[in-house]
Amino acid sequence: MSEPATAKKSPVLSAYARYRDWIPVAGWVLVAVALLAILPGMLSAIDITQFSKYYCLATVAVGIGLAWGRGGMLLLGQGLFFGLGAYMMAMYIQLTDAGNGKAPAYLQNVGEFSDDKLPRFWEPFRVGATTLALIVLVPALLAFAIGWAVFKRKVKGAYFAILSQALLYAFVIYIDANQLQIGGKTGLTGLKKFFGLRLADRDNQKLLYYVAAALLLASIALMIWLYRSRFGELLVGVRDAEERVRFLGFDPANVKLAAYVLSAVLAALAGALYTPINRHIGTGDFAVVPSIMMIIGVALGGRTTIFGPPLGAIAVSYTQYRLSSEFPTLWQYLLGGLFIVVVAILPGGIVDLPKLLTKGRYAIEDLIAKVSKSTSSGPPPTPPVTREQAPTADVTA
Repeated sequence: MSEPATAKKSPVLSAYARYRDWIPVAGWVLVAVALLAILPGMLSAIDITQFSKYYCLATVAVGIGLAWGRGGMLLLGQGLFFGLGAYMMAMYIQLTDAGNGKAPAYLQNVGEFSDDKLPRFWEPFRVGATTLALIVLVPALLAFAIGWAVFKRKVKGAYFAILSQALLYAFVIYIDANQLQIGGKTGLTGLKKFFGLRLADRDNQKLLYYVAAALLLASIALMIWLYRSRFGELLVGVRDAEERVRFLGFDPANVKLAAYVLSAVLAALAGALYTPINRHIGTGDFAVVPSIMMIIGVALGGRTTIFGPPLGAIAVSYTQYRLSSEFPTLWQYLLGGLFIVVVAILPGGIVDLPKLLTKGRYAIEDLIAKVSKSTSSGPPPTPPVTREQAPTADVTA
């Protein structure tokens, strides 16, 4: 009995099985060439700034893909760490714009603060090295504290998702309520220089584009290494069979905690870079709705893959930007409808499109093979007439 057409291993599948471990590396090289060599020459000055923002959001999506796609932890409040990194960088920029020992202009206008009397939490951000260290350490320590309190008590699923979003909401309320100390709903605006670079200069904006692309590529490279390591295997095991991992002698809480802290650091770094690119930061950039849009991008791209989360985040951000420009009153409905359609057709995200096309090609080949086989064999032969079936003469005639 011959094997069905779908069971035959094509040369493409054979090559895939042989070089499967190198495919992510080759994909990373192609993405690097596109981001660093091809796109900069194709984009306008405005698009350079827009895509720089997209790359920052894509870096957040990479961390969400690690925690949610691989670890099963739905992060609805990743804007908390994004906002922390963004505001710490904005405070440093405003202090450097004001000059040595001076207070930012908006604090001087308030009247309650002066050069000699700043809010205490502003002081560490006068030095660039200290600011960079705090951008990494503060979100990491906060994520460690949250994760330790949650994962050690085996809180997971929807409860953890709601908790992460509640923490983000509390952070947003705190900033909005502190107009005098941190800018409130207006945010921190008028950012002029970033480590000596004038942010209004087109060449510096292009330099920030390359920095944002490099940060994204570095985060993807880190995921390629982690996914192939023992830690990546443990993370998938915790997602699919947490009790089995515990029986093997590993503590699932520690595995989740490491992934959660790393995703928080990536979000904070992305937020810190987003601030000079945007030249303004406020709660509208990372509140509940933007954080949910980050999750949508990860789901749309394919949360369990390496390139799916950043690809989905860029696609959602770009689509949102274009639709909001063309359809100011309808873009939210159009984006929601597009998301529903894509998820219904591709539950695994955009990265499942090649698999869907491959299955469709195999189905068409099987159908063509069956049709050609039935037409080439001709009509079935007429069975011979037996003696019992032979007509008899009418003896009564």
